[in-house]
Amino acid sequence: MQEIKIVKAKDIHFDHIWKIFSEVVKSGDSYVYDPGTTKDQAKLIWMNEHIETYVATINDEVVGSYIMKQNFPGHGSHVANCSYMVNPDFRGKGIGKLMGEHSIEIAKQQGFLSMQFNIVVSSNIAAVKLWQSLGFIIIGTSPKAFRHKQLGLIDTFIMHKSL
Repeated sequence: MQEIKIVKAKDIHFDHIWKIFSEVVKSGDSYVYDPGTTKDQAKLIWMNEHIETYVATINDEVVGSYIMKQNFPGHGSHVANCSYMVNPDFRGKGIGKLMGEHSIEIAKQQGFLSMQFNIVVSSNIAAVKLWQSLGFIIIGTSPKAFRHKQLGLIDTFIMHKSL
């Protein structure tokens, strides 16, 4: 496997991010975004001024991306919140783990005290295990909070890690 580099995203990366975003969202099994999300809407979600966006590349090909933001403004601004997407063709190669580790380090550098994921789909076993391996714990369950494309209404987890 080639070296994976993680860098801050630039506008030139968005077409590649869009390809990953649309593919991941279309599956309807791990993200709350509507499968009909347009490219312009996705850009507002993934690359707006209140979000830091990173890309993971192999030989300059974007194979994953993540975003980091405050979980909530004001009195919740010390908690980081991130979302991660990996090109389906590159899953199982450690890209998600590297982006997770990278985001934890960036969050620490920026003075965040913890990181929280508000919605981790319970059937996404790979994601749950990945976040647990990086020290996240399940602090809550939202019953039937996700409309899974194949499974119907299923639970989601709130996962948290102190930094």
